[in-house]
Amino acid sequence: MNLPIVVLKTAFHNEKEIVQLHFAKNDELLQLLRGNRNLRWSQTMKCWYLPFDKNIRQDVFKLLKGAAFLDYSGLKLEIKPENLNPVTSIVKTIQPITIQELSEEHLKKINEFKNWMRSKRYSESTIGTYHDALKTFLRFYATKPIAEISNKDVILFNNNYILANKFSASYQNQVVNAIKLFFRKIELKNIETELVHRPKRPKLLPNVLSKEEVRELLEKTSNLKHKTMLSLIYACGLRCGELLRLKLENIDTKRNLLIIKQSKGRKDRITPLSPKILNLLNEYYKTYKPKFYVFEGQTGETMFDERSLQLALKSNLLKTNIKKPVTLHWLRHSYATHLLENGTDLRYIQELLGHNSSRTTEIYTHVSTKSLQKIASPFDSL
Repeated sequence: MNLPIVVLKTAFHNEKEIVQLHFAKNDELLQLLRGNRNLRWSQTMKCWYLPFDKNIRQDVFKLLKGAAFLDYSGLKLEIKPENLNPVTSIVKTIQPITIQELSEEHLKKINEFKNWMRSKRYSESTIGTYHDALKTFLRFYATKPIAEISNKDVILFNNNYILANKFSASYQNQVVNAIKLFFRKIELKNIETELVHRPKRPKLLPNVLSKEEVRELLEKTSNLKHKTMLSLIYACGLRCGELLRLKLENIDTKRNLLIIKQSKGRKDRITPLSPKILNLLNEYYKTYKPKFYVFEGQTGETMFDERSLQLALKSNLLKTNIKKPVTLHWLRHSYATHLLENGTDLRYIQELLGHNSSRTTEIYTHVSTKSLQKIASPFDSL
């Protein structure tokens, strides 16, 4: 099944630069787009629109990644209407990208690739990422037989789609890895991805909230289910997917343990449950009475929707004085950093987080302020 297409076009509305979003009626897409609080409906233009911004492509892409194909051919990098700016200027536009339907051959090969990854027991997350990446690539070459695709085509796609749209280095590497794996395992030929520009990932420090900020966020979260979910992420250092996949059987109340099954890297691990978080879980259980998953969706016996939890976090952040762009993963980073500041050994933190390498855990030493605050600046002794 092909993904829906969202067409972006630059325009002016009420003398302001905007970007129109044109797509067939789709409630799921609309819910995702509403993740941008600036989304508005225009009765006169009969379309949804966002204020024009230099990062508009990346913003919309993040909202709809994996849910739709974006057509940027009508989106200009700079727009200046003649009635507002009489000075003639050269308007740069992104190279048009023709959005085409996939042929039967392409769809068959994509499905074959997906089945191969499942047979090799790739995680569903990886399968979905690689599937969408390959689909985007083959859609770019929808009229070209797969057997004729070469290194040159991969380089062209990289320059004219990924780099032209300023997608992240992480996304670029995902696409290139998917293409390489597909051709090596399904088409039985090597694509020399080394010829494609592969940027180094920036070494960023994890984003962390202070204990006071975590407390404020949780206190401002009035919905019991949302509060319990956010509290459990922080209390046990969970990834969002780990939280949503928790089943009732994973909570061992006799030993005060949370059993996390088949997390990243297909590893099981355990983490302690404090009396405070156990009390909150008991209160939540008595109120909602889940039957299978700890946190179930509205239909019951289905996992709670990740997007709904993200929106709940954003909504509750507005009630606080926190101005940082907090995400769910910040709570996991904060858990690890606060453990380190409390004197917990890095080896234990590594086990609690489920890291394969201690080098991954060591990054929290760079954001822990406890030791840094003890260092006296030479300026003070002048």
